[in-house]
Amino acid sequence: MARKIFSRSHKVLLGGIAHLGRFIDKIRLRSQGQIQDYNYITVGFDQYLVDFLGIDAKAFEQRVLAGGTDEELLVWVKANGRKPADQEITQWSQGLLASGPNDEAAHQRFQGRLQDVATKRGVAVGALPSVATWVDVIELDEERL
Repeated sequence: MARKIFSRSHKVLLGGIAHLGRFIDKIRLRSQGQIQDYNYITVGFDQYLVDFLGIDAKAFEQRVLAGGTDEELLVWVKANGRKPADQEITQWSQGLLASGPNDEAAHQRFQGRLQDVATKRGVAVGALPSVATWVDVIELDEERL
């Protein structure tokens, strides 16, 4: 059985920006038909990132698919989006990486994600590493924790 391909971790910063490298990977992998089940562009962390950067998601998708290095894509983001200060980028990235469920409905979704990971691994939820953030649930699911 082939190993599942995952985009890079949200925690890998590109230009100090959490999730940007992952977003680039998701665009590339999706265009290659290698991922279909991820939230994509209009929801979740992708939408949060697009809103923060002030970029057009479809235009960025086209730019990524045209090719280029991460650094070239970062230059595009800076040229075509808003211009947050370094401190704002740091605070935004830290906030994204630290975010967890903030209401009962979100807590239920969080627990459901943990149960899904436990089921995939064939273990009880209590056997998983303890996590409190959405990013860490994804890290668990993608076998980085």
